[in-house]
Amino acid sequence: MKFGGRKSQFRFVGMERMRFEDVLEIKNGRNQRAVENPKGKYPIYGSGGIMGYADDYICDAQTVIVGRKGSINNPLFVEEPFWNVDTAFGLSANRDVLLPRFLYYFCKKFDFERLNKAVTIPSLTKSDLLKIEIDLPNLKQQQDVVDRLVKVERIIALRKQELRFLDDLIKARFVELFGDMTENPNGWEAISLGKVCDVRDGTHDSPKYFTEGYPLVTSKNVTSGKIDFADCSLICEEDYNKINERSKVDYGDILMPMIGTVGKPVIVDVEAEFAIKNVALIKFYEDSKVTNIFVKALLQSDYFDRTVISKIRGGTQKFIALGDIRKLEICLPPMETQKRFTVFVKQVDKSKVTIQKSLEQTQLLFDSLMQEYFDEGGNL
Repeated sequence: MKFGGRKSQFRFVGMERMRFEDVLEIKNGRNQRAVENPKGKYPIYGSGGIMGYADDYICDAQTVIVGRKGSINNPLFVEEPFWNVDTAFGLSANRDVLLPRFLYYFCKKFDFERLNKAVTIPSLTKSDLLKIEIDLPNLKQQQDVVDRLVKVERIIALRKQELRFLDDLIKARFVELFGDMTENPNGWEAISLGKVCDVRDGTHDSPKYFTEGYPLVTSKNVTSGKIDFADCSLICEEDYNKINERSKVDYGDILMPMIGTVGKPVIVDVEAEFAIKNVALIKFYEDSKVTNIFVKALLQSDYFDRTVISKIRGGTQKFIALGDIRKLEICLPPMETQKRFTVFVKQVDKSKVTIQKSLEQTQLLFDSLMQEYFDEGGNL
């Protein structure tokens, strides 16, 4: 049985095509109850990451995890011995012919979804995995590939760390200027957020979608720190006008997901015609006593996490109630202080734009190297 896929364009002299069954061992996961211990030495891994700790392990260090059920297309590389649960396979490379990290990068490029035969929960079988074919250069050549990919990944990790540092810097400046909002040592006016800006939401209806029309921005389209119009459904002009009679979005407004991945506010910085669904919309009056940059930082603050995010409702589908945003109590800082904070944030944002551009370019380099070395990830 063959699953489509081209042969890698990247070729070393003497490269050999082999099956997984010839170059690695697959270690089945087991139930962790007998070994689980919060103070255990070894991490317990599922297909999505660490689930706890154990007193024993199944897989040796430098093993690749591939999901047996659920997250089957998200391989993990684990540097230490670990216990894998029964929904995760451990792929242990025969190091005489295959470097563990070379196997990991191959698995990152391979599309395991094409092996899925389940109708509901994605699943893989051990027998199918063992039939996967992989192009193997010699160990020195594998190491050259691994070294280059590791170097690029480290740069990506560094850029992400720099972005997190700048976000933390903004949070620290917020607390320095405004406190943590639980106390009011400056004697500023105590007021609810809904009294100083207009807090509303978009439609909760499900309009009909079309191949052409106006973008309908939902919670999933504003979870990356910006508005993702590429993944929006399109609605007709009638529905667009109906929604925007009440919830017209203007430049400078704040949007924040209310369902699913809640939080993550975004300041609208584009002039675009779109409507919103299940997204909090915060608008600012002409004589508003708050700036949008101050409010965005407030919605990203530890104070907001404690008072709203930590109390979000719902089971599997979390959601923020609009009333909780409106009722959020704040100590209203002077506009002069808010403007000082705005200048600081804009300076930091310039640095973030530069770093983000570098991150995107480095990610493109990594993706192109993966494409060069592994192409479509082998055949079965």
